[in-house]
Amino acid sequence: MLVEAPKTREGREEASLAARAAWLYFSSGMTQADVAKRLGISSLKAHRLIARASRDGLVRIFVDAEVSECLELEDRLVERFKLDFCRVCPDLDENADLPLRALSLGGASFLKNEIERAEYDLIGIGYGRTLASAVAALPQVPAAEMRFVSVLGGFTRRFAANPYDVIHKLAERTGAEAFLIPLPTFANTAEDKQVLLNQPGIDGVFAMACSARLVLAGIGDVSRENFFYGTGLIGDAELELLAEAGAVGELLGHFFDAGGEVVATEFSRRALSPDIEQLRNAKVVALAGGAKKAAALGALLRSGILNGLIVDEATAVKLAGETGI
Repeated sequence: MLVEAPKTREGREEASLAARAAWLYFSSGMTQADVAKRLGISSLKAHRLIARASRDGLVRIFVDAEVSECLELEDRLVERFKLDFCRVCPDLDENADLPLRALSLGGASFLKNEIERAEYDLIGIGYGRTLASAVAALPQVPAAEMRFVSVLGGFTRRFAANPYDVIHKLAERTGAEAFLIPLPTFANTAEDKQVLLNQPGIDGVFAMACSARLVLAGIGDVSRENFFYGTGLIGDAELELLAEAGAVGELLGHFFDAGGEVVATEFSRRALSPDIEQLRNAKVVALAGGAKKAAALGALLRSGILNGLIVDEATAVKLAGETGI
């Protein structure tokens, strides 16, 4: 007898996670502990999901070519780029330039799992439209013992694009404490950055952002569609300088060339965000995708800074084969 698909968003996400757990356990021969580690969930939840799959017939219904293809892509990306974690979100017939719905569901699922696992009591949060959509898709998940902190200054000319909205929504969804860096994204000079950080009440929040052991962030490309350009934080002259330096990807105000090397380091020195070495000491998970982000994602994956990736299926295919990147 076929089982009716869950009608609520949370029910669909749980069914999808059960399908992944079932495929790994029954098809790949992983132990329940292996499944838990792979999916970033507790061993108890892995056991419950596998039991549900067996009880409700999810193995027969959901473990099909589409799911297994996504999991195989995850394996390839983990191996190619030495990642600890990868989640490939099945395509939902969206705009290839920005598959927002698929990515938002994948990001929300990741956040929910991390909150429930409670391995990290402090999570750093980046900015951007995709990350904002993931937080909007997050159900109410109690996390009173957890803290969230913005890992990038975010005063912009347009309030609607302000990344502070992300941290506010997280606090509303979880009941957790949420902290902001009340500074611009870039200081005018490295010296001005130090002056800003020396202001009372600022240094503590910034130190918290730099100490986050788990960071979820978006990835930017280097074009007029970049978040910084669209909000007036960089202009045409600076965009030209970045292009001349060979920059193709951006993470929290740091720019990278196609080989994954940090370039245009003047921007890094002025960015109100954790520095490169601090990011290397954290678990950094990128939430990004779409055809226009493929080159930027390739650059960041080659940098070695990313420990995890949440990406749409079509972009994952490009990254796994490195075609056109």
